[in-house]
Amino acid sequence: MVGRKFQVCHNDSNFDVDYDTDDGLEVFKFQLFSLFSVLPENQKIIGADDDRTVFTDSDLLSVSDKLRLVSIDDEVKEQENHGSSSAEFLKSDEELARLLQAEEDALLFQRLVVAEDNGQFEGRVRPYIDQVRLYEDPERQEAARKTVPKEELEEKALVSLAKEGNSKPSKEEQDHAFLLQLLFWFKQSFSWVNAPPCDGCKNTTINQGMGVALPSEIRFGGSRVEIYRCNSCSTITRFPRYNDPLKLVETRRGRCGEWANCFTLYCRAFGYESRLILDFTDHVWTECFSPFLGRWMHLDPCEGVYDKPLLYEQGWNKKLNYVIAIAKDGVCDVTKRYTRKWHEVLSRRKIITESALSSVLIKITKECRSGFTSQVLSALEDRNERERQALERDLHSKDDASISLPGRQSGDKEWRKLRSELGSDSLSCSSCPVRVCIDEHVSRIYDAFLPLLSYFVKEELARSRALEVLGILKGILLDLQKSPFRSRRTSLESGSNTSQSFVHQLLPSFDELLNALSLSKVDTDGRIDICLAGNPVHTSLALPVALDAADDTIRNLKSCGNLSKDSLSLPLLKSNRIHSGSVLASGEEIPFGIATSAFDGIRTTKWEEPNGARGCWIIYKLSDNQKHKLVAYELMSANDAPERDPMDWVLEGSDDGGSSWHILDKQTSQKFDGRFQRRTYKVASSCLPSNAFRFRFLAVRDVHSTSRLQIGSIDLYV
Repeated sequence: MVGRKFQVCHNDSNFDVDYDTDDGLEVFKFQLFSLFSVLPENQKIIGADDDRTVFTDSDLLSVSDKLRLVSIDDEVKEQENHGSSSAEFLKSDEELARLLQAEEDALLFQRLVVAEDNGQFEGRVRPYIDQVRLYEDPERQEAARKTVPKEELEEKALVSLAKEGNSKPSKEEQDHAFLLQLLFWFKQSFSWVNAPPCDGCKNTTINQGMGVALPSEIRFGGSRVEIYRCNSCSTITRFPRYNDPLKLVETRRGRCGEWANCFTLYCRAFGYESRLILDFTDHVWTECFSPFLGRWMHLDPCEGVYDKPLLYEQGWNKKLNYVIAIAKDGVCDVTKRYTRKWHEVLSRRKIITESALSSVLIKITKECRSGFTSQVLSALEDRNERERQALERDLHSKDDASISLPGRQSGDKEWRKLRSELGSDSLSCSSCPVRVCIDEHVSRIYDAFLPLLSYFVKEELARSRALEVLGILKGILLDLQKSPFRSRRTSLESGSNTSQSFVHQLLPSFDELLNALSLSKVDTDGRIDICLAGNPVHTSLALPVALDAADDTIRNLKSCGNLSKDSLSLPLLKSNRIHSGSVLASGEEIPFGIATSAFDGIRTTKWEEPNGARGCWIIYKLSDNQKHKLVAYELMSANDAPERDPMDWVLEGSDDGGSSWHILDKQTSQKFDGRFQRRTYKVASSCLPSNAFRFRFLAVRDVHSTSRLQIGSIDLYV
């Protein structure tokens, strides 16, 4: 541990910052964020004495004591006003010149080695024109729509936006979010086939070569049929490689060709402008035009990855040559979107010269657009030109080094290994943005159990009776969760059932919970209807939290002794939970393991740090610079992989927003005995009020078998 004091200046503000250099630059940036309100990802730190920029790998022991903080956004605006481009986003002039020279050399080499156009390139592309036209067939689109749980995906899309603080999204934002949910749903509902299971006994099979297609298979484009023999019963199983997406909607299985073919139909069925992307090095995926982003977006249904076009070159280590977008209104060379090594790609483009390729694409596109009105043609040409300019501009843009792109995940491991497409196993970020927790509803739900539990204590209710009531409450919540999210409703009849009658007496104790869920109750002739009282998305966001809280309350009630006033504390009652703060972590899994997932109150989510097994951290900063004395905290194990559970950690507090830290609690050799297990830790009463808290996780349960740390939830109580 090496402590230093820096004097940091930003605009007209100056602060002295005490810092432990062992914590790295990201923690230092978070401290500066708390002082100057400049987001870490927008910070540029410069030595005031030598004008040297401080980078992630800079030695913090040797940099100047006097630092100047610059907001990148302000710097970019200033440079734009002077007509110059941001140095943060372009490679140096020298490197750019070198790359341009390499491209010229590659083009010259191409002209020397590539023969005259022999039709090979056009022959590869043309068959896909008829393929994409199938996506416009109303019958195929309707067949696809019928298989999609549309309302469920709409709900998930709106909830995903609400978790980001967007409770009133525009139509473009909703459509964009729905497209992502459609991608995730498709990834779960479609099956990858290495070798099909035996048609007879469902055991494994082995390939026997190719067979002759049957008329019923040819009808749906299955002219290629793979033959497999069962390893157990020797039954022959046929695997037709269908090209008709109508059949694929039925079979829901295949390899990348079938996946992309079928998913692109789904995208068109829901009105998204879509195109099939053909990679000549043997892969296929989809692009959709996102009005929200104002550009085409990469979507790979096999991987469940979106808007990461460098996945193949950087994650899979692919040696790309031609990547062609094929749509109903034409074809386009989009290779430049998928590479940052264009000069190397050019050296591998040996099928056709660039000029001949351009001519082929123009010819096919004109054919596709014959009959279009001049207005439509003008709009398409304008968009094509904007895309061309963007591809050229982004080709030499600076990569985000903090993003780690995974190797290929779909397909048998040995097959992927033979293709040299193995890599890391996750999409992760080592330089996380500051994220705001949208979790006030979690704290409100936890607090809402106080009136109910207090009633149990006041009436001296037997524990078995209290558990029965909580079971009925959970049943009500489940009924509400199963009902359509835009019209949630359930009813309680006042029949002769003793338990139901007792629940009716308890209903006033439910009011606070119903309010937290944006629900209300209406008494209609002795029947109590529980229905929506506000934005249905608020209810969708809160219901899973309430169900998990009910489960935890039932579990804790079963394990506690006599139900008394002394019971109305942690872990049974989770009152005074901190909420609505901002979070920064040393790393996170994208998109399902981000840092705020540890604070959303839902079991099925988790924060996952891909490189956290031997050390990582997460910082929680209170909103509005509030200061609280922490009395306790809870950690919950995640859904799987117990070897990733935290074992040793230190909890620290800061009363100056993260400039200095003091230890609040330290734990070693902790063990979670099961999944979704909560463990409660009391904090010494002598601790100081803090406006920021930092967990430094030192080791996971088994550092030898994993590189990851994961936590289901973190709850802080004051």
